[in-house]
Amino acid sequence: MTQHQLQGRSEKEILWFQRRDTLKAAAAWVAMGGLPAAMAQQRSNIVELRGDALLNGSRLQNGQTIMTGDQIQTGPGSNLMFVIGNSAFQVRENSMMTVERGSSLNTVSLLRMITGAVVSVWGKGSSRSIVMPTLTAGIRGTGVYAEVFADQDNRSYFCNCYGTVDMESNGEKVLSQSNYHQSFWGEVAPRDGRRLTPANAINHSDEELEFLAGLVDQRTAWQIAGKRGVKDGRGYMDPQPGQMHPAQMPAVR
Repeated sequence: MTQHQLQGRSEKEILWFQRRDTLKAAAAWVAMGGLPAAMAQQRSNIVELRGDALLNGSRLQNGQTIMTGDQIQTGPGSNLMFVIGNSAFQVRENSMMTVERGSSLNTVSLLRMITGAVVSVWGKGSSRSIVMPTLTAGIRGTGVYAEVFADQDNRSYFCNCYGTVDMESNGEKVLSQSNYHQSFWGEVAPRDGRRLTPANAINHSDEELEFLAGLVDQRTAWQIAGKRGVKDGRGYMDPQPGQMHPAQMPAVR
């Protein structure tokens, strides 16, 4: 299993995918045909719910369906995994976010994060974004991890685990292209003149992304390539990354 660096999160939160009940729930989801079958049979799109969560202010039950336009809030020790369209989500405990509608009811156009953290895998598509207090990420088909650090004035952390992401923070823009975890901080106030600064890969694992990708019949970049890189937040697949990735270099002004 890949090594992961923790910052304000517990090992138990990161290893949710190892639980026997979770593995059974995911296997059943795939065996029953995934989201297309769930829609045809009018079944829930929740793969697993552990602990307490609210859907639009009311307690979320396992048999309900999460739709675009809904607000989700998870409680302490909870874990929520669900699928909408070609995207899969795992919401950490103590999180609040809204899932906004795209071109159809089964297309997420925007994930607006208020507190907490989410791991997500997105199939190919356009005009989709994750909006956080101090950064916005436009995604084109990728796997990502996003977290809002409330104890740091809502400083936002974003890892482009693989794929292409348009990053923006207070007018500063960066194109992130990653095969293996390229990470950023969206700063509350500029650091050395920058709003987007390089970060380490923290609080998430390869296995989480692989697990979610499997729910929507996808594979991660490292699964396709047959090799992993060094999980240092630079985004390289190379065994020994060199200098900072060009996308993370400060722009010359």
